[in-house]
Amino acid sequence: MSRTETNHATEAVGSAKWELRLYIAGQTPKSLAAISNLRRICEEYLAGEYRIEVIDLVEKPHLAESDQIIAIPTLVRKLPQPIRKIIGDLSDTAKTIVGLQLTPAPG
Repeated sequence: MSRTETNHATEAVGSAKWELRLYIAGQTPKSLAAISNLRRICEEYLAGEYRIEVIDLVEKPHLAESDQIIAIPTLVRKLPQPIRKIIGDLSDTAKTIVGLQLTPAPG
């Protein structure tokens, strides 16, 4: 289930300003909540400037090593630098925003 979800606005531009990688373990309620919460936060705060890659460690456990994943779900902000990590289902929007250092999208 390793897949990349790209916002359509980002595809037209060619490169995302925000690259996010979400590590999950199968279709558990916590994994599904993390995906849903991340999509909602990205749409609200990053408005077309992001790319999400979802990596299912049940199917590809060897991919956990590259980002030193020790708990799941874990969100890794690859870009902009520096790399930041958030562990959990991202249900606390305020903590996720602070953890990713997001600012509201204009508009």
